[in-house]
Amino acid sequence: MDYGILLPTYMDMWREAQAAEEAGFSHAWFPDSQLIWSDCYAAMALAADKTSRISLGTLVSIPSNRIAPVTATAVASINKLAPGRVVLSLGTGYTGRNTMGLPSYPVADFREYAAQVRGLLNREDVLFREGERERWIRLIHGDHPDFMNLDDPIPIFLAANGPKAMGVVGELGDGWVTAGASPRVAEGFDVIRAGAEAAGRPYEKPYTVVLEGACVLREGESLMSERVLDRVGAIAAVRLHTMWEAKFGRWGANLPVGDADLAARYHRYISDYAAARGRPDDRLYLDVHEGHYTYLKEGEAAFLEEERIGATITGSGPRIIEKLEQLESWGVDHVALATTSREGARELIADFRREVIDKRGR
Repeated sequence: MDYGILLPTYMDMWREAQAAEEAGFSHAWFPDSQLIWSDCYAAMALAADKTSRISLGTLVSIPSNRIAPVTATAVASINKLAPGRVVLSLGTGYTGRNTMGLPSYPVADFREYAAQVRGLLNREDVLFREGERERWIRLIHGDHPDFMNLDDPIPIFLAANGPKAMGVVGELGDGWVTAGASPRVAEGFDVIRAGAEAAGRPYEKPYTVVLEGACVLREGESLMSERVLDRVGAIAAVRLHTMWEAKFGRWGANLPVGDADLAARYHRYISDYAAARGRPDDRLYLDVHEGHYTYLKEGEAAFLEEERIGATITGSGPRIIEKLEQLESWGVDHVALATTSREGARELIADFRREVIDKRGR
């Protein structure tokens, strides 16, 4: 199994990428969310210059943030700096779009976008649409030695939790990214296979990445200890944000509410939170996503449940190894271990190396 580290993207994240490389991690992942973090490609460029072995990837890049040729050029430019060490992961946009009060990117458009980027990276002419206009495009200077690297392959992983997007993984993806350490991962392979068969593509199980929060417990700590909540609490709180979107967000009609009572209580909390700060109630989604995957807002920890913290890759070293072996049995090839700060990352890298990598290997 491969191990990656994921943090809220910040400009000197290269320091943690270096530390992860030295500890035996295979990947450093850079999320793409323009309203809350640094630009993922700028941070990746610095990491490419400061590392030599670790793979660098977006997790995930959002189609609506950039037109396809911009994304293709960006990732091919990083590939110039880190030849053969670059992965492009694309997704329909949970954080990157919901922070703007927008729904996920339509799956049909997602499919077209992924195909366009793949074609451009393959030096193909691609049909690009802007409104009613259709124009053929290519990376005109893709072979110029100073601009980008199209010679070393750039895998395209596709993020999918629902069946429609999973079908696109089968059609076009080199790998599959999914959120949450759940047995539902194993069920997804049949959907991906069907997508491949429908597209006339030979099926091979995709390289599978699971994204989940992680923390190695220290002696005397519990799942609800202060340090643990500081490291993974904001990741666990994403479930609260999703439930609020499903119940109260205008764009969340197709999302599962989960616990309607909890969603209602969270709505009262976030309404009071915004009002106390003099913020308009027509922009509550901005307050919901304050701290998203980064820190807990004042009062938000009261909504966290031990069960949700326990669902992350958090526990003693032996317990984490058990979880990884279970994930491996479901077909997972890679765990992207998420934490919320540079301090948390340094701890996680050191603890995970000592308690997992050195004992279990890769």
